[in-house]
Amino acid sequence: MCGIAGLIGRLDERNRAALKRMSDALVHRGPDADGTWEATPDDRGWGAMLAHRRLAILDLSPAGVQPMIDAVTGHVLAYNGEVYNYVDLRHELEAKGERLGSSGDTAVILRYLGLQGSQSVARFRGMYAFACWDQSRRRLLLARDRLGIKPLYVVRATSPDAGWSIAFASELRALLASGLVETRRLDPMCVASCVWSGFSIGPNTAVEGVELLSPGQVVELDGAGNTIREEVFLRTAERVASQPIDEDELSNTLEESIRLHLASDVPLAVFLSGGIDSSAIANIAQRASRTPVHSFTLAFEEQELNEGPIARRIASAIGTDHHEVVLTEDDFVGNLDRALDSLDQPTFDGLNAYYISRAIRDAGFTVALSGTGGDELFGGYTSFRDLPLLHRADGLSAFVPRGMKSALSAAATWPLRRSSAAVPPQTRWAKLPDMVRNGDDLLSLYQLAYALFLPDFQRELLAADSAVMPPDGLPPEMRRRLQDETKGRSALAAISVMEQRLFLGERLLRDNDVASMASSLEQRVPLVDEVLFDAVDRLPDDTRYRPLGRKQTLRRIGLRGLDPALFERPKSGFVMPFDRWIRRGLKKTMDETLRDPLAVAPTGLAPDAVERLWRAYLDGAPGMYWSRVWAVYVLIRWCHRHRVFR
Repeated sequence: MCGIAGLIGRLDERNRAALKRMSDALVHRGPDADGTWEATPDDRGWGAMLAHRRLAILDLSPAGVQPMIDAVTGHVLAYNGEVYNYVDLRHELEAKGERLGSSGDTAVILRYLGLQGSQSVARFRGMYAFACWDQSRRRLLLARDRLGIKPLYVVRATSPDAGWSIAFASELRALLASGLVETRRLDPMCVASCVWSGFSIGPNTAVEGVELLSPGQVVELDGAGNTIREEVFLRTAERVASQPIDEDELSNTLEESIRLHLASDVPLAVFLSGGIDSSAIANIAQRASRTPVHSFTLAFEEQELNEGPIARRIASAIGTDHHEVVLTEDDFVGNLDRALDSLDQPTFDGLNAYYISRAIRDAGFTVALSGTGGDELFGGYTSFRDLPLLHRADGLSAFVPRGMKSALSAAATWPLRRSSAAVPPQTRWAKLPDMVRNGDDLLSLYQLAYALFLPDFQRELLAADSAVMPPDGLPPEMRRRLQDETKGRSALAAISVMEQRLFLGERLLRDNDVASMASSLEQRVPLVDEVLFDAVDRLPDDTRYRPLGRKQTLRRIGLRGLDPALFERPKSGFVMPFDRWIRRGLKKTMDETLRDPLAVAPTGLAPDAVERLWRAYLDGAPGMYWSRVWAVYVLIRWCHRHRVFR
């Protein structure tokens, strides 16, 4: 796990300084070593420049440093991530007479790229983002893993006289630090995404002109930075044309994924929240390990949200060497600035990953396995129960004119809309008229269900001069991709794709990546594995999802040997006591920000609406959960911290 950066441009001191600034901004991603490399200049003095920050995990020797040059093909690689099937790929190369200079995965994928080019990317099983320079053809290949675990940000020069054409980095903040992004203008699509969902949705980012490569995207550039070829080499959750999988085969696939994710030359731990997903990871990891696995749980003084006691019982049953980290309100508030500074883009999530990652790293571990991804795979969220009911109800009432259904639902919620509160109730029930109007569109229903605010108040929050709210709060490219990938699927399977692409891909994975890497900790997610995704996708819906919300198949194959009674409790998720902390230790800081028009206006939000939102939250208005005000506060803080404004 590392950080990468680079550019195509003139090989001069100005661009070298920009590259160094990007590398310095990524030091937390790779504190163990750093390196840079320059191509041979062309007739104009142009070429590729690569930088790498190393977090040493496989092949700790100097042979594993990057940018790595292949002695046979001459290709050069700056790579972030892990390719878990690298041992099998190495054996294939060695069977053909190839010899490699490093025992890690970097040398393996570098040789494959040199021999087979971009076609080899489909062979890589893991999480990665990389830049590979072909010295003989003067071509640069950028790629990102197909599940979107590792990010890669790209910006193009706006002037032909800039002296560079394209720059890229593992984090948006590194591109901002480069000095190459001259106009730090807040992207209105990001503001719309944050108002709708609480986080920015790709391929747009918080900064106009900076894009996030899509999952599975491969881009080939010539020596001047012009795009030669661009494609998405594999698409998540495409329905595979093969026979249904049986439970034994699925169990073997899951166990293989976890076994591969255990590969490490440094100490490794497991996040253990006490839920089904993390418990399954810890349980299988412990069975696959010769020594006790170290597990970590983040606990709270607020007992109603504290999963420490149940996690201790589960850890004891599994046999892990368990560690419990208590996060107090004082610790949270005292370290909040550093935690928020770890966020690469505005998001209302990620802080829980930051605090547990910091504790694991302080305990001497460099790698940690997480249970992220199980709910999306096996239908653990309430969306799998609620949305098909609404969608089916719309179909059964097809004989009723759409206008009449909308009028009836509006009448039913009329008392809510007449509320005298500073902000009308933002409850699920109040969303009913909008959901009825969109009942025939499952993607629209999904987005409305997750919306932080009702559409009317979303429009109030957006300042008139920066109001851009696309259909369903989604960038057009993302909406087209989701419509394409869910076509022909059952409602449950379609929701699974939406959860994987949006909630998992655009929020959890991206937030967890930057939050863990802020502490120089590599987080691995064995349930977010392309082979496992394809295997689970071969399950019949009844086996995969029912009983709804139970994740019964994962329970059977992941919790073997454990008492089922340990997991017979209401699903709670991993939630910090935000509401209590906002109303106490954070209240003064948030109050000063959310009531200040001069702080709010430059971020594309309407100061009056933001002030009313904060007042409604403090007054305990219906549906005014902490996430609503926190999403707005974090957006405003991020913009001022990085000087990115409308």
